[in-house]
Amino acid sequence: MHGDAKPLSVLFCCMGNICRSPTAEGVFRRQVIAAGLDNRIRIDSAGTHDYHVGHAPDPRSQAAAAARGYELGALRARLVTLQDFAGFDYILAMDKGNLAELRRMAPREYRSKPRLFMEFGIRHAATEVPDPYYGGAEGFEQVLDMAEDACAGLLVAMKKELGLSPSSS
Repeated sequence: MHGDAKPLSVLFCCMGNICRSPTAEGVFRRQVIAAGLDNRIRIDSAGTHDYHVGHAPDPRSQAAAAARGYELGALRARLVTLQDFAGFDYILAMDKGNLAELRRMAPREYRSKPRLFMEFGIRHAATEVPDPYYGGAEGFEQVLDMAEDACAGLLVAMKKELGLSPSSS
């Protein structure tokens, strides 16, 4: 149990940090605020590659998210750092390729910390969130559907770790 001393933290990771991981960050932030836990859970996202560092999320991600009431415009892409492995309780990769890259980057003592985000999915059986970057609008909707699902499961797991009942807010 972490109690009130140290908040739990989660880092969502994809390749460029402009589509999937900022979407997950925005979705989870709203769920955490709705649960009244924004002072107990720290949320961030990062990329395993530096293609888009400093850029806002993809305009298509922002538009799809905005249509569901999520605001991603203030987020900026950043690269995963070595400090992130010690600094975050949960490091969640959107797919197996990024999971492998995170484990490769991680200091030895943190190699087992990165996990697949969709391990927390309740309604979706998929293990990976597909990258919508080269596809059409439906890919961004699918990312949101999967993020809403896995974030809900993640919130249940984090509430347990914080010593709260899953239904409490």
